[in-house]
This record gives sequence, structure tokens and C-alpha cells, in this order.
Amino acid sequence: MEWKKLLCEDRIRPNYKRETEAMDLRTEYEKDYHRIIGSASFRRLQDKTQVFPLDRSDFIRTRLTHSLEVSSFCKSLGQNISQKIQKEGKDDSFLPEYQGYICDILQCAGLLHDIGNPPFGHFGETAIRDWFKGALRRKIFLGADGQERPLGEVLTPQMQQDFCCFEGNTQALRLVTKLHYLVDTNGMNLTKALLGTIIKYPGSSLEIKSSRHIKHKKMGYFYGDTEIFRDIQESLGCRGNRHPLAFVLEAADDIAYRTADIEDAVKKGCISYHRLLEELRRFEKGIPEGQKKESFQSLTDALERRYERAQKRGLQQAEMNAVQNWCVFVQGWMLNDASRCFVDHYEEIMEGSYGADGEDLLSGTSGEGLMEALGKIAYEYAFQSQPILKLEIAAQSIFDFLLEQFVDAVLYYDTGRELSAVQEKLVLLLPDNYKAVYRYFAEGKTEAERLYLRLLLVTDTVCGMTDSYAKRLYQELKGIPI
Repeated sequence: MEWKKLLCEDRIRPNYKRETEAMDLRTEYEKDYHRIIGSASFRRLQDKTQVFPLDRSDFIRTRLTHSLEVSSFCKSLGQNISQKIQKEGKDDSFLPEYQGYICDILQCAGLLHDIGNPPFGHFGETAIRDWFKGALRRKIFLGADGQERPLGEVLTPQMQQDFCCFEGNTQALRLVTKLHYLVDTNGMNLTKALLGTIIKYPGSSLEIKSSRHIKHKKMGYFYGDTEIFRDIQESLGCRGNRHPLAFVLEAADDIAYRTADIEDAVKKGCISYHRLLEELRRFEKGIPEGQKKESFQSLTDALERRYERAQKRGLQQAEMNAVQNWCVFVQGWMLNDASRCFVDHYEEIMEGSYGADGEDLLSGTSGEGLMEALGKIAYEYAFQSQPILKLEIAAQSIFDFLLEQFVDAVLYYDTGRELSAVQEKLVLLLPDNYKAVYRYFAEGKTEAERLYLRLLLVTDTVCGMTDSYAKRLYQELKGIPI
């Protein structure tokens, strides 16, 4: 892969210069930034869960604040990596101006990386997958040939897997290339360099775990978006590989959420400073000698020093101050590790072989063990806490109900078959722009493809909901007083 193609500023719909744009000195990537922050989809992230659903605290992160943090880390990584490539002479074809382009692209990618996520955090993805795994077997579709078959037998294997392996990251690509129907069905019409960066997993739902390579860990595009995916890959010259900047986006995301989950968990009282320190010491003891144990110990010692410092300053919330201060310190450490790793493995990344054994930009670094520890601690003390478990059980009920109602309503929508009065009303509740996108892409398609696109219409709708709206709509349709 080569940067000249990887930084492709073309858009799926070419921009036609107007006279009023003659004085617009922004780069195409800077224009992407303004399209994103001005979109309703980005604003809705303020009411989508990061970890704690429907939390009333101003401190706890939402998808919006998390995305802003990731965007900031992305830009920092872009600066560090670009400068190292130039200073260390890693690539003679890497021009000085590429640094600015890369930083702008990564900054935008950080804002977008969670924009397709459904309500109620990553549990929302699980809820959608679980519902469809059952529905594809149990729901019956009466075809134009008069035969009744389960939905799973009407759809192709890839169509089925798209729903059974549903991904918010995949939905993000669909949202920004189609569903943001402000001008036409090209969505936000962003640069292909940016679109390539947000595709973490350049493969279909049929390619998941076909190898140990990190690019096959999850799906990267829906069957319905195959043409767009191929266009992006061809324009960027990725040839089925991850865009190099996708590694950077992933690292920024990992650094942001691993540290933020701990900070938020301490703030919520899920884990205390002392228990956090105990857990880190326990992980430290389990690291074999010679496997970055000294680095892990120095990071853990840094937490203890910050607590002692906060106590000496007489702070009332010394524990919280220590954890917050330590998280900032750890973030800087990890950013340096990820930057160094990218440059050290530059040739492998550019040829597409890096990640063959599941590596990311923190693999083999001094902070790898800490990242693993933070993930396990957050899972045990935050994700498995009673408030989260109760909310996720409630969220499952919300997803089950909404998916059941809307899928039943769209099964025969746009087929000429008569719908019930309730089904017609439910179809009217679907966003007009999403229905317009469906009608455009369903034109001339087979019966199976049209059914598949109608099911996507439902997941598009549900993923576009905020936590509060999904809960409120569930209560309204169930007749539960709000």
C-alpha cells in the first residue's frame, strides 16, 4: 500500500466546484470534519451509553464524550507516527504534508467510530444478534411463489450472517455512506480515505474468524453495502487489507475506553482505589519474569504515588484524584507505545501482513499487560455490577419488543400485500429518510434482496435511536405510563 492512494480525497459522489467555493481553503478532510459535527447522528451520541446506561451523572461518559476523547488521541497518534516516519526515514515517499492530512483523517475517524452503535452500549449489538438468531428460524415468510419458508431459508448465507453477527462498526459505514440522507443516498459523502480508516475489519460476515488475522475478527460491511466497500478498497489500493490508519484508530479507541471505564467505575463506586490497586498488584504477580513485569510494576507504582501525593495535598477525594491523574499518565504512556509499535512494524503494516496473529498496536509493548488487566478489572467490577446487569436485562426486553414489532410490520411492506392497521402505523413510525434509502436501493432487486433490505431498514431504525428514545418508545407502544 502507498500513502498517495491511501490518502485518497475522492468521494463516492464527486464534488462539483461552485463559484462560492473558490475561496474555501479547507482541505477535503477538514470539510469531512464539519460534515460530521453538524450531523444529527453525531449529536445523538450524547444520549447513547458508553458503559452506564441512562446515567444521571454529568461525570459519566456517553458515546459523545468517548468519541471526542478517541478523536483527540487519534490526532496525537497521527502526529507522533508521522513525525517518527519522517525523522527515522522509514519511507521516502512520505511527504511532509501527509502529516496534516493524516491527523485530520484520524481526528474525523475518532468522531465516527461509534456513530453506528445501537442504544445501550455494546449490549445493544448482542441483543440484536440474539434476536435475529431466533427470528430467522421462527419467523415465516410467504413468497411471491406462494411458498412459506423461514426467513433464514429465504435469505442467502451472507444475508443471514449479517444479522447474526451484527456490528455497530459495520453500521457506521452504512450510516455515513447512505442513511445520512441530507442531499442524496450517498450519506455524508465523506472522503474515501476517511471511509477506509473506519473499516476496522475489511471482510464480509462470511469471513469472520476464517484466520487468526485481526482483520477477520468481525465483519466490516453488510451485503447491501458490498459495492461501496469494493469501491473504497479499489480507490485506496488496500487489496483486502486494513487501511494502516485503522490500526491507529483501534489503538486510540482501546486506550480511551480501557482507562475511561476504570475512571467511571471508581466514580460510580463500583470499585475503590484500594481495590483497584490490589487487583493491579495481583495481575503484576502473575506476569512471568522477563515479560514486561518491570514496566507493569512501574505503572502500578505510579498509581500509588499519586494517591500519596493527593493525601499530602489534603484533598477530600484523594482516591478519585489519584485515579483520574493516573489515567491521564497511563494514556500518555500507551500513546507512546502505540506510536513506537506502528513505526517498528511499519513495513508489515504497509504490506498488510501485520496482525496475522491477532496483533494490534499495543501487542508486545510495555503497556500490553496493563491494558489486559484494566479490561478484566472493568469487566468484573463494572460490567458485572448489579445496576448494569439489571439495565441490560431491561434493554433486552426493549430490543426484543421493538424488533418483533417493526420486523413484523416490514415483512410485506412494499410487496403489494395488505398490511394490518397496526403494521401500517408502525411503518409510518420508521424514519422517512431511511424508507427513501430502502426504496432507492430495492429498485430492481430480487425478492430475497428486498426482504433483506427491509430487515436492514429495521436495524437502521433501531440503531438510530438514543437510549432515552428507545426506552420511551417501548413504554409508549406498550401503554406503560411514562
